Amino acid sequence: MTDSSKIVRDYDLFLGCVGPNRFPQIEAATMLVFEKLGINLHDMNGASCCPAPGVFRSFDIPTWLALAARNISISEQDQRDVAVICNGCFGTLLEANNIMKTEPGKRDATNKTLAKVNREFKGTAKVRHIIDILYNDIGVPAIADMVTNPLRGIKVGVHYGCHLLKPTGIRPWGKDERPKFFDELVEATGADSVEYKDKYMCCGAGGGVRTAVKDISLDFTREKLQNMKDAGVDCLVDCCPFCHLQFDLGQVEIKQIFNVEFNIPVIYYTQLLGLAWGLNPYDLGLLPTADKPAGTPPYVPTQPFMNKVLANMSESPVTEVETA
Repeated sequence: MTDSSKIVRDYDLFLGCVGPNRFPQIEAATMLVFEKLGINLHDMNGASCCPAPGVFRSFDIPTWLALAARNISISEQDQRDVAVICNGCFGTLLEANNIMKTEPGKRDATNKTLAKVNREFKGTAKVRHIIDILYNDIGVPAIADMVTNPLRGIKVGVHYGCHLLKPTGIRPWGKDERPKFFDELVEATGADSVEYKDKYMCCGAGGGVRTAVKDISLDFTREKLQNMKDAGVDCLVDCCPFCHLQFDLGQVEIKQIFNVEFNIPVIYYTQLLGLAWGLNPYDLGLLPTADKPAGTPPYVPTQPFMNKVLANMSESPVTEVETA
């Protein structure tokens, strides 16, 4: 377990695009979980799109690098490291940060561009995914010690996502092609991480595939959901809002295109963790309020998942909230 005195207590929170625009409950749950850990997540004033690694970088690397470096420079000015909630943002900002620190020619050229908007990349900030912070700084034992409502009997299909893991060279997980760190974090809540076919497969959305050929994109998603269903999962847990969109809204679209229905609730990791720590499921976005507008997330009902959670708990704060 990491020495708590060495844990960084302040980060700039880079939200990205999909999270705040489509799934604000992910931001809310993350803020609540980190507040409980005594870690402050600060707004990044003036941040833009990361920009998206699979699309933007494929067409124009210098512009991609300049936009990413500009975002990082905001945290440098704030004298804080960057915490991200999205795998794609993690991929862009981590890799851009590495390029700017290790390739002087590209750094100089990019800084000439940034000077036009009175910005400069100095190389003083780190880029951390919240999963990296939770796993490598807080640690699985400490997370498990904070559990008040163990999610026993809940079978979880863990989805890592592409940009969390690859390319492996500069990721904090090492070069293991089939890592277990996310499974360990899930099982720290008391839930069971279930093995299923093609577990490390892409969600199907990245690289512009969702926009360009949605039916092919959703066929990837359909296959992965079918593999989870065959494994008997109660929910899918991810750590990326774009993957979250593909699995949650994607299930509605899959029903329309393929006439297949899965009804697998899609949960972001901090929502699952907050539930195990006894936080209010309404505050975590796990249960919609009575005035939830139609056509807003969660698109797949989470009530069956919550019913099973409650049935497996003898006494918990969650039970009181749910039945209030």
